[in-house]
Amino acid sequence: MRLEPGDLYEKLEFDKILSLLEEACFGEQGKEQIRAIQPMSNLAHIEQGLDEVDEFRRSLEKRDNFPIGAYQEINEELRMLEIAGFVLPEDGLQKLNILLLFIKEIYKFFNKDRQEAYETLYNIIRPIHFNEDLLHAIEGVIDEEGNIRPDASAELQKIRRHIQSKYREMDRQFRLIIDTYRKKGWLTDNVESFRNARRVLSVPSEHKRKIRGIIHDESSTGRTAFIEPEGVIDINNDLFDLQQEEKREIYRILKELSATLRPYLPSLHDYQNLIIRFDVVQTKAQLALKLNAVRPRTKKQPTLAIIKGRHPLLYLKNKGLGRKTIPFDLSLFGQNRILVLSGPNAGGKSITMKSVGLLQLMFQCGLLLPVDGQTEMAVFEQLFADIGDQQSLENDLSTYSSRLENAKVFLEHANPDTLVLIDEFGSGTDPKIGGAIAESVLFELNRRKIYGVITTHYSNLKVFAFKTRGLVNGSMHFDKDNLSPSYELQVGRPGSSYAFEIAGKSGLPGRVLKYARKRIGSNERAVDDLLVDLQREKQEVEERLNELTDKQKLLDRLTKTYDQLHRDLEYKRKKHKLERKEQELQQSAQENKELERLIRELKEEKNLDKAKKVSLEIKYQRENLSEQVGGLREEIYHPDQALFEDRPLAVGDFVKLKTGGATGEIESIDRKNAIMIMGGMRMTVKLRDLQLAKTPLDVKTTQSVHSDIDYAARFDSKIDIRGMRYVEAMKVIEDFVDQALLADVSNLRIVHGKGNGSLRDAVKKKLREYNVTMEVYHPAAEAGGDGVTLVDL
Repeated sequence: MRLEPGDLYEKLEFDKILSLLEEACFGEQGKEQIRAIQPMSNLAHIEQGLDEVDEFRRSLEKRDNFPIGAYQEINEELRMLEIAGFVLPEDGLQKLNILLLFIKEIYKFFNKDRQEAYETLYNIIRPIHFNEDLLHAIEGVIDEEGNIRPDASAELQKIRRHIQSKYREMDRQFRLIIDTYRKKGWLTDNVESFRNARRVLSVPSEHKRKIRGIIHDESSTGRTAFIEPEGVIDINNDLFDLQQEEKREIYRILKELSATLRPYLPSLHDYQNLIIRFDVVQTKAQLALKLNAVRPRTKKQPTLAIIKGRHPLLYLKNKGLGRKTIPFDLSLFGQNRILVLSGPNAGGKSITMKSVGLLQLMFQCGLLLPVDGQTEMAVFEQLFADIGDQQSLENDLSTYSSRLENAKVFLEHANPDTLVLIDEFGSGTDPKIGGAIAESVLFELNRRKIYGVITTHYSNLKVFAFKTRGLVNGSMHFDKDNLSPSYELQVGRPGSSYAFEIAGKSGLPGRVLKYARKRIGSNERAVDDLLVDLQREKQEVEERLNELTDKQKLLDRLTKTYDQLHRDLEYKRKKHKLERKEQELQQSAQENKELERLIRELKEEKNLDKAKKVSLEIKYQRENLSEQVGGLREEIYHPDQALFEDRPLAVGDFVKLKTGGATGEIESIDRKNAIMIMGGMRMTVKLRDLQLAKTPLDVKTTQSVHSDIDYAARFDSKIDIRGMRYVEAMKVIEDFVDQALLADVSNLRIVHGKGNGSLRDAVKKKLREYNVTMEVYHPAAEAGGDGVTLVDL
């Protein structure tokens, strides 16, 4: 993502968000990751990051404690371990041990239930195998405090037993010597001390020649000598030798352990990256809890659709002071892409504009947002901002020159994937000239189809926004009676600066304000009032037009539905009549035997005229009944194709059953039968039972399963769409319901989980598209509650 200017993080105060994230990190490497964070432009990566943080936030809310804590950087240890023969010291192994303990607990955390509850988080560790043998190898050498274990090897255990034995022997010998010399008065009150790692006696200088041994030191005054008595010299020498053996054995153990760990360096790097990644995720989740933040909906195409948005830093400040933060709704519909925001100073224009930019940065860095869950966020490839005074003595730039420099950069690089934020647009020079240049720049930015929020006091920009497609006015509501801002954003109407009212409230003399009013005349004030009225009328007309358009669309759908229902009803009525006539025809055939017997009897009685008359009546009745049956068959199976297309069905046509149902595609035709692909299965259907249908928006091309009547017996009336994306879920639900209708299943169960409700909304939206009587409801809480939708067809 391209950011302009270079200090955009500071301009939008995103650096303060990063500081909050750093504070909650457990390790220095996590902090480094936060400091190096960059907005992403890949929507899939953003969505994955949002899902990870959202799941971690849910675990914090449920007090489902994730096993992570303070850890240390091990880059140096891993780098040195790459050197053949290098021996890791105890403190380095202690760092590795802490890391492996965390990783072990993380893998242990993801039991079967948590794998389903936190699927995205589990996917982080899924491809990485945890080798618990490494942990056992380290714990077999060092203890929890990082010291070499006494039983790290049999030889070390033996050496330490000998050392302890020598210490006990020395203690006994020393006590005997002390008792002897104390009785003779040859020792000081302190009796003993340690010098050069040796246990020595404290002897007054006048007695030092009386005690045989080695003098290791004297006091600074020279009055005390520190003597290692002759009776413990051999013991001390033995101790020294044993301690050297201990060091050599420890070195051998550490060298052997380092050689054991060396082949697993790639795994150790993976484990380190895992702990850093979870550290970053948890700090984002901690911030989300403080902000009461949620996961917004995502869109591929650029858009501005923020609902109940709040500036994160202002929200935290007000929360600490017990104040309420006024949320704002910024949703630009239709062709509107740029909001021209006006209103009085200190009314909240700049903070609203900064909120838009800050929320966009947070979103593209994978952070949850303090907004309503219905908010839709999209990816922008570029984010440009002109905020504050960028005067520079070093570059010889005035305030207005710096603004022109920014405008030049914006115009050179702006495109439809750019979000532009400009504060006090056109200020810094003569208002008329500055306003004209600002209008020209705005015209060019709009021509580039950028998205943006621009604050201004200039009337010409308000008028330009009113007249120009793609721009819309907006204002921060101002209480005229109390002369105080309400900080509420109103999209669709420009705002007044209320300069005279605020000046009067501030205490300026009346004569000063009276003179000022005369100087500007009535036209300037009238422009603002006229704009407000025109914008209100325009908004009312647009709302009315949208309402009428929606009603027309509804009427068209209802008309189409009525026509289809009428055709279906007529078909069923004729089909019923045909079945009745065919039944009568069959009954007539059965009665023929009795009539033929009657005719034979008449012939035998020589009543030929009467037999002939009865035979003609029977023949006439059968012919009449056959004609009715044939006519009904023609009407039912060969209707007027002009309703669709005046041509026979062919391979590749999209068709549906005349009795209604889902759309399928003809794969092949064999005389009077067609093999039709519908909802992921193949069906053999008579051509006369099919009619042409419109091409569906999307046809699943995966391999289907051949089935006829026995398909209903294999249909599973339950489906689980948890973890699916919105678009994927809509398609799966469509296929599922189509197959249910074909299988004539009456009860369906759709498991979508609770989450933020997006999948639940997708299910309801898709079900409303079916022209079928159905009852949709949720089961009791113990049976899934809002996380499950039940459908009775």
